[in-house]
Amino acid sequence: MIALSLRQIAEITGGRLSPEADPNAQVTGFVEFDSRKIGPGGLFVAFPGAKVDGHDFVNKADAAGAAASLTTREVGRPAVVVDKRPPKEGDNSDLAANDPDGSAAGVVDGMSRLARHVATELSANEGLRIIGITGSAGKTSTKDLIAAVLSRAGETVAPPGSFNNEIGHPYTVLRCTEETDFLVAEMSARGIGHIAHLATIAPPHIGVVLNVGSAHIGEFGSRENIAQAKGELVESLPDDGIAVLNADDDLVAAMASRTTARVVTFSANGNPAADYYATDVVLDPVARASFTMHTPSGETQPVRLNVFGVHQVGNALAAAAVGIESGMDATTVAAALSEAHSVSVNRMDVNTRADGVTVINDAYNANPESMRAAIAALGYTAAARPGVRSVAVLGEMGELGAGAENEHALLADELARYRVTDLITVGDNPSMDALAQRAGDFGIRTSSVADADAAAEAVRRLLAQAPAGEDNWYSRTDRDVVLVKASNAARLWAVAEELLQGHTLR
Repeated sequence: MIALSLRQIAEITGGRLSPEADPNAQVTGFVEFDSRKIGPGGLFVAFPGAKVDGHDFVNKADAAGAAASLTTREVGRPAVVVDKRPPKEGDNSDLAANDPDGSAAGVVDGMSRLARHVATELSANEGLRIIGITGSAGKTSTKDLIAAVLSRAGETVAPPGSFNNEIGHPYTVLRCTEETDFLVAEMSARGIGHIAHLATIAPPHIGVVLNVGSAHIGEFGSRENIAQAKGELVESLPDDGIAVLNADDDLVAAMASRTTARVVTFSANGNPAADYYATDVVLDPVARASFTMHTPSGETQPVRLNVFGVHQVGNALAAAAVGIESGMDATTVAAALSEAHSVSVNRMDVNTRADGVTVINDAYNANPESMRAAIAALGYTAAARPGVRSVAVLGEMGELGAGAENEHALLADELARYRVTDLITVGDNPSMDALAQRAGDFGIRTSSVADADAAAEAVRRLLAQAPAGEDNWYSRTDRDVVLVKASNAARLWAVAEELLQGHTLR
């Protein structure tokens, strides 16, 4: 963060200084929620969560050298004290879920005001360029790819994992300093107006919209309402900004009419009418795509991705558009894309054990679109290994509303399409029952377990058995492929960790 005095922070946040605070003391370090991460000169945000209250850790932050804390009450230590902000009726945001008295909203509002000040100052005086990304699926993967590209052109800040809501977004903005050239910000929404709010905290110059799918449809009611919310990003762009839109998604392409910024498009389906498009897409044995990238100048560049799944082609094109529209040359962009690796945990993280078993860990989150992409990657990887089993360990997709059972049942169609041999459903609920029943109707070997521990044990038993007719099974270099995927609440990443623990990886 840029250096600010406690007096300035109080003015920016609308707070007041505690009696113990020195108005001239400087915050020169980072802003942190975790008292274990705070360093000398940092600002500790006393966030009241579902299980612990950050106000109880102010003393530890102070002992670690924090210049002050951001609080909603007196704590006997240097602090900027802000007002509580009780939630509005009908607020379905992540923040409102565990904040009955508005304490969390108060400190997050203060942090957001501080982030807005920092973003505005750095954009106006230091040339910081802010890139916003939204979409129903692929935001985190695309964020990682854009960061990999832009880091070739200057110092780049991007959120760790999926810090894309009203809490994580300002936290990420406050990682920026005078040396930061690019800020890559994910923007998610659970309702109309959420992305518009995030855009006021860090006003983007480039806005990327990937797709409009079914994630959070239980809250929005329809894909059209989701499109309305996602389009708030392009509406926030300035006249000299750039909207990067997916030409393969009709609802995204239609957002061109909602912005005064310049529009560029991308197409993973090879549409030559798009500004950036891919041809000659080929997948290697573990579903990493190679393709020819076409740019607006007519130049072509070969790209060979190190991230997994054919769906990454569109994400890579979006990243290429951001890089080239930011002044980078196509050769450098293609090289950056070809060398990029996933840096966000539990996101299409593919590892092959020394015994030949491959584990695809995509357990951070799930919606119908990302589930289909992951199942395709599973099917393609297994198809390159004749005689092996393809095992899908699937948990519930959250926030799908009234259509949840049908959406889960339809996953069985994808499993059958990609000839997945085995399914383990995790969780005792109607949605998983619907998936298991339909998968069984397709002839997929299906078992149902209660939780992640039981799932890990079921997979271990399966992998320990050689398939019928495979006499040389244990000497093979390539064996079964396992996909682990669900919404994060299911904690299925623990299954992937268990399958890899104690094994040497290739």
